[in-house]
Amino acid sequence: MEKNITVRLTARLFAEEKCYGPGVEQLLKAVEKHRSLRAAAASMSMAYSKAWSIIRAAEQGFGCKLLHSTIGGSGGGGAELTDEARQIMAAYETYCARLNEYGQALFGELFPFCARENHIDSTRK
Repeated sequence: MEKNITVRLTARLFAEEKCYGPGVEQLLKAVEKHRSLRAAAASMSMAYSKAWSIIRAAEQGFGCKLLHSTIGGSGGGGAELTDEARQIMAAYETYCARLNEYGQALFGELFPFCARENHIDSTRK
């Protein structure tokens, strides 16, 4: 029996509720790129209110602010990541990379009959 089966691993972090995962990571990266939560949400086809809800849940879970926001004015408003947000993102990315390395090795060990190429796709959200 030879099947080409792949494994897709994702990690989600929980406090009382889910506070961090691939979606939050993607939103924070979009904020970093666009320097605005509203623009980040729009780039992801997400309602601004939903984006704020996601950020608030993550901030509550970690107990720290993830964004420095400024209100509009002559230069317009914006948002930038806090040092804590950058630290969380770096730790999460490292954790996921190590998890995927381990997952690929374990998959190859336990399912050698299913995969011609043991492959883990960590990009799936």
